[in-house]
Amino acid sequence: MLRNVTDLKGFAIRARDGEIGTLDQFYFDDESWAIRYLVVNAGDWLGGRLVLVSPIALRQAEWQSKRLDIALTKKQVEDSPSIDTHKPVSRQHEALYLGYYGYPYYWGGPNLWGLASYPAGLTVEREAVTEAEALQAKAGKESADSHLRSTDEVTGYHLEAEDGAIGHVKDFLVDDETWAIRYLEVDTRNWWPGKKVLVSPQWIENVSWPDSKVYVDLTRETIKNAPEWLESMSVTREYENRLFDYYDRSPYWTSESKQPKTIAASHG
Repeated sequence: MLRNVTDLKGFAIRARDGEIGTLDQFYFDDESWAIRYLVVNAGDWLGGRLVLVSPIALRQAEWQSKRLDIALTKKQVEDSPSIDTHKPVSRQHEALYLGYYGYPYYWGGPNLWGLASYPAGLTVEREAVTEAEALQAKAGKESADSHLRSTDEVTGYHLEAEDGAIGHVKDFLVDDETWAIRYLEVDTRNWWPGKKVLVSPQWIENVSWPDSKVYVDLTRETIKNAPEWLESMSVTREYENRLFDYYDRSPYWTSESKQPKTIAASHG
């Protein structure tokens, strides 16, 4: 099922032995547009420290109660590598983090999650300490750029069509099984008495991070006349079929669209 990122913020995160804090934001991979980490505010427990939780650790969701359960202990989270959200999370830091938990690299295979299509499909052997140590030893050899971006940062970015500006990014819709971002929710009311529409990351041609702009290979008129998106709506397969038929694009669940599109990025 698809979930609004904004609606997930504030969810309680519960470890095996108690709550650790609330969901603050997400880090996604700007190459595959998949959520790689939940950023959790540990509040009074760790003095307001922000900690990373991989979707690999998620085990159960209580959507009505707004709570996510993780297969970690509070001690594991407390001793995990710290982050500074004011600085980019480097690939070396990711390697140390994954090595600490004994997780495989998500960038080390052909699928969205490396050797699996879903984070839940990755098995973790905590007893394989030597493997974890090997991962940490490799951390220094990883490139600095991890391609991670904050959903908070990208919210508000302007959307640029082939023939000019069309609106801004209002929210993201994420698949709660694969944790792939399936759509950007775009508000076109900046430019006329418009509406909200959904745009797939597959249609993004370029992202200019310094200019806070997302470029898509669609015209303004095409986006303007797209099926309207209302926040009260559920994204049914019927709606998605209508959306992809309108844009004359192959849906992401077909065989020709399973691999994420490589998106050019302008770093200034």
